Amino acid sequence: MSEYRLYCVGESGNCYKVALMLNASGCDWEPVFVDYFGGQTRQADYREDINAFGEVPVLEHQGVRHSQSGAILTWLAERTGKFGPRDEAERLDILRWLLFDNHKFTSYYATLRFLYGIQKSGDPAVHEFLRGRALGALAVVEKHLASNRYLVGDRPTIADFSLLGYQYYDEETGIDRSQFPNLLAWMKRVAELPGWRPPYELMPRGRK
Repeated sequence: MSEYRLYCVGESGNCYKVALMLNASGCDWEPVFVDYFGGQTRQADYREDINAFGEVPVLEHQGVRHSQSGAILTWLAERTGKFGPRDEAERLDILRWLLFDNHKFTSYYATLRFLYGIQKSGDPAVHEFLRGRALGALAVVEKHLASNRYLVGDRPTIADFSLLGYQYYDEETGIDRSQFPNLLAWMKRVAELPGWRPPYELMPRGRK
């Protein structure tokens, strides 16, 4: 058995954030498929035994299970000594971006991708609302990256892994990312890291 076991499904960018961190850090890990689309995370035994929140990802290490991608990334950075802060100022800056990601960046973009690109369902007005919010968040990151190679400092950190979680998927969102050249260049820089792989090469798909 591998040192780390990641309960995940390939379509989840939140899972991908952790999978990418594990791979880029050279960790000994394996994916444990969770049938999200079949309702596994909503079942009582999953919530009782794996994650009371009824979510993925969950990272298991030495019998202890960790949940919430931002918390997992923070724990992994502390444990591995990789992609974490070098001082208190960077620690707070990374935390700032993790909170921005969860509240403004991933939250709207991921919901839009799920409804519009995967489920292909929902009210077009809802799609447009989510798209507008996602575009606003993307614009914030695009402006920051105009004068910064990475989100914090001069090297990739878990802040980058967090915000990039959903950017390497190709499902439709109705957003033309060519209007964000700094973001595309940032994605390319991170994709040059040893251990980088696209989502579906690291985790099994829930839908074929």
